[in-house]
Amino acid sequence: MTYEFKIIPNSNLDQIIPLVYELNEEKVDKELLKSRFDDMKQQNYKCAGVFKANELVGISGLWFSTRHYIGKSIELDHVYLLPEHRGNGLGKQFMAWIYNYAKEHGCSSVELNTYVQNHPSHKFYFNEGFKILGYHFLKKL
Repeated sequence: MTYEFKIIPNSNLDQIIPLVYELNEEKVDKELLKSRFDDMKQQNYKCAGVFKANELVGISGLWFSTRHYIGKSIELDHVYLLPEHRGNGLGKQFMAWIYNYAKEHGCSSVELNTYVQNHPSHKFYFNEGFKILGYHFLKKL
């Protein structure tokens, strides 16, 4: 299978909403997701897509920031491949593309969060050389 990796223009960002919706266990209404992504377009956010014959089959949000402990970095967000495209090395190829993209944009590191119960992702990220640095805390207001 031939896949293409590329940044999704902000004008086409609505196409990622069905994949983001599937990723989250606590379903966020699709209209609310659209509204949030409209806000994110105005921030340091980009989205990388995986395409097969012009069909979107995977995504990863990319947040750009400079952090005191590591310098300029990309934080991956809502990394998701449709289940039928997993297990064939595509995730590894996608990550390699992201690492290269990060380097091209002056980043010295890649960070991410993953859900505690998502054990397959933990194994994948450990195999990619990620290390656990801390805990992600959340308080809803």
